[in-house]
Amino acid sequence: MRLIFFGYHNIGYVCLKAFIEMCGRFSDDLAAVVTHADDPKENIWFASVRELAFKHHLPVYQPQNPNEPAFVQAMAKLAPDFIFSCYYRHMLKKPLLELPRLGALNLHGSLLPKYRGRVPVNWVLVNGETETGMTLHYMEEKADQGDIVAQHRVSITEDDTAYTLFAKMTVTAEELMYETYPLLRAGRAPRVPQNHTQASYFGGRKPQDGRIDWNKSAREIYNLVRAVTHPYPGAFTTLAGRKLFIWWGRPLAEPAPPGAAPGEVVSRLPGQGLIVATGDGMLLIIQAQWEGEPEFLGPVVASWQEMVGRRLE
Repeated sequence: MRLIFFGYHNIGYVCLKAFIEMCGRFSDDLAAVVTHADDPKENIWFASVRELAFKHHLPVYQPQNPNEPAFVQAMAKLAPDFIFSCYYRHMLKKPLLELPRLGALNLHGSLLPKYRGRVPVNWVLVNGETETGMTLHYMEEKADQGDIVAQHRVSITEDDTAYTLFAKMTVTAEELMYETYPLLRAGRAPRVPQNHTQASYFGGRKPQDGRIDWNKSAREIYNLVRAVTHPYPGAFTTLAGRKLFIWWGRPLAEPAPPGAAPGEVVSRLPGQGLIVATGDGMLLIIQAQWEGEPEFLGPVVASWQEMVGRRLE
């Protein structure tokens, strides 16, 4: 068997590691590794597919556009049996998808057909889901719509952030690849059409999508905070035009005092942080950062008492 691997990020890294081991075991040929050049403007907190490929003396390609005819032609000369895409960020179009003799497959970070599209690890937390997973499916030109080969479920706990959830999904991705590749190469893997009537789709997220709407419930705001806290851009609010990042907090069970407006700082809880009224309930801010200043913990900032009675927007 001859494979072309497209990948990036931690999930791409562990999947490439799995394919390196399995190709050695089965005497298969990992003919090319296709990845991205790192963006200097991005917070690179994850492992490098490129460095892993270099370490194992594999040929590496970093095309700006993998669908350009010259690159497609170069890949065609490799005569692949399979293409695997594991957190590679570009959509692969029909000329590439038609190259492999046995199919082109993608690893997606949700339980398809739910959460098709971009950054599902963030969206499932924003939406308060209690479960997600990894899905290996055949690729079509339309994103995340192809037949499913395998799915592994991943539970979401109350304290999970996008970082901790992504770590769980990374472990699951590696397990799924070890389980399914031997079945695929033997022609024994299942192929189950998706139920498109159950599909949901979510687009990419930008830093400005982290703005807090205090009219939402404390639970919804907490879900946003944990979905975009470190190493992601963060949830934020403003006070008198000054941006305040909320890196961690907790929804409180008790209701806001009568007459408290959403976003109003109700009190400072000594040793814990600030309590803010929301559209439903209250949020305790524990860890925060004024834009351009060092991050701090609410429990140690006595000056927060001055914010009581003011309104975050």
